[in-house]
Amino acid sequence: MKDFREKLALVPTKPGSYQMKSKDGVIIYVGKAKNLRNRLKSYFTGTVTGKTRLLVEDIDDFEYIVTSSELESLILEITLIKKYDPKYNILLKDDKSYPYIELTDEKYPILKIVRNVKRKRKKAHLYGPYPNASAARKTVNIVNRIYPLRKCEHLKKEVCLYYHIHECLGYCTKNIDPQTIEEMKKEIITFLKGDASIISKKIQEEMLRASENMNYERALELKTMLEDIDTTLKKQKIDLNKNYQFDLVNFYSDNNYLSIEIFFIRQGLLFGRHNEIIQTMVDPSSEVIEYLTKFYDKGAMVPKELYLPTELDGQLLGDYFQIKVVQPQRGKLKNLVDLARENAKEHLQAEEETLKKDDELRLEAIQELKNLLGVEQVSRMESFDNSHLFGTFYVGGMVVFEDFLPMKDEYRKFKISADVKDDLGAMREVLYRRYYKVLMEDLPKPDLIVMDGGKTQIGVAKEIISSLGLSIPIIGLVKDDTHKTSYIMNDRFEILNVSKNSNLFLFFTRIQEEVHRYAINYHRQIKSKGALSSVLDVVPGIGEVRRKELLKHFGSLKRLKEASVAELEEVVSSDVAKNLFNYLKEL
Repeated sequence: MKDFREKLALVPTKPGSYQMKSKDGVIIYVGKAKNLRNRLKSYFTGTVTGKTRLLVEDIDDFEYIVTSSELESLILEITLIKKYDPKYNILLKDDKSYPYIELTDEKYPILKIVRNVKRKRKKAHLYGPYPNASAARKTVNIVNRIYPLRKCEHLKKEVCLYYHIHECLGYCTKNIDPQTIEEMKKEIITFLKGDASIISKKIQEEMLRASENMNYERALELKTMLEDIDTTLKKQKIDLNKNYQFDLVNFYSDNNYLSIEIFFIRQGLLFGRHNEIIQTMVDPSSEVIEYLTKFYDKGAMVPKELYLPTELDGQLLGDYFQIKVVQPQRGKLKNLVDLARENAKEHLQAEEETLKKDDELRLEAIQELKNLLGVEQVSRMESFDNSHLFGTFYVGGMVVFEDFLPMKDEYRKFKISADVKDDLGAMREVLYRRYYKVLMEDLPKPDLIVMDGGKTQIGVAKEIISSLGLSIPIIGLVKDDTHKTSYIMNDRFEILNVSKNSNLFLFFTRIQEEVHRYAINYHRQIKSKGALSSVLDVVPGIGEVRRKELLKHFGSLKRLKEASVAELEEVVSSDVAKNLFNYLKEL
């Protein structure tokens, strides 16, 4: 670690944002502080462990920007994090936001699942978030089965199947009484606010009629629907006896781990909860604030009110989000804040030993890898694999790991050119496209490229990397005749001395399994029902024009699969028709 004592002595004791840099000049961490000097000194004095230790080992320099207030420093910190995406700042584990249920406020309303509640939309009633996405989908399905709402995004020229099965009133051609629609909306809103009595009564009445008519299959279906309502919309038994609507946050930290608990209070009931455990760097309360800015920026709707413990800077968060922040001192709401802390503590204690063990194993593996490769830094690793169908229709996948942890937001899929007929050709194309983009867009370069194979695969990677003027270490994970990883080879085609029982070997095996799974799943998605446009994208000889013509002519994957070669030839050439016909037979 460099000696920063002279530079630290010049840092002011004012608020601001600081940026840690690696030896390559890359910003690897952005933070904020009320007192810049004290915060920066804390990194370089005393004992640091875990994630902080990795950060400190990577720091080659630091910069700082003084601000006039802590709010300004928070805004600057978040701006810089978004701009540079530093590797050591908080990363939310889940790359998807929680779903909400939206009832559109249109002449003919639609009920649907939405995730990005920040995008501009017409007036709508939003309910959620639903931490259980399956519960949200079931809820929407139940309501759409019971109430004949509009199902299509755009009105058609004639009624569709939903009208004939009595799940739509035929808004496209029928003149619907606005009062009928208004009554439906009121009942649906009541249900989504937690009162299932009206819908349950409707289902029970229909279930009774079905039973009397000896339609037992329908009666059983309705009984299952009632059970779904009970399980998917059941609220936890915390009732505040007031129509409160807010999010409540608390946290618990121990041994460089931070457990954050969020309660979603809707209509005075505990509607749902969210927990995440992360590694802390210096100050847990600052990490919680950074976490919340990312959590709500990811797609969650910022609540009108936020309830916090007194340990957090409520005024800072209130000013940043422009909302009311409450930090209760007594009563039911204080008890609820304490309960959130207890839940955060329980989550951390249940997982802490596993997390500590995994972190220790990763640190050992990283150090072993540094020694084997003779490098000072190895954190970001990119690995590639291809998938194909009988030697054709290739696709590629790339997974990214930082310190042997998957970075799923950075995974990438590749559609391979139609004229590629072999694994090496597919890999050559994927590698060139990836690292040409890295150069052109100044994206982060990996510290290590991990190939699934030996000399041949490593050779292709070296050829592409060299042609682009890059210098990135490459290793290959070589499999035996039973397709199990046998040994690890470096880019000088030397077998590395890595025991199969070592942590390093285990972590590389995980990377290999993950990239293989990712590439295979991509191919399966393309072949899945309804993915017609994706299917057409990978069939040789079909470009943008032909794809549109086929979509227009056949309309669905089912109709396309039923088509003969002669019918396909009405749209595309004979060779392409045969290729497409053969491919579709394998779906």
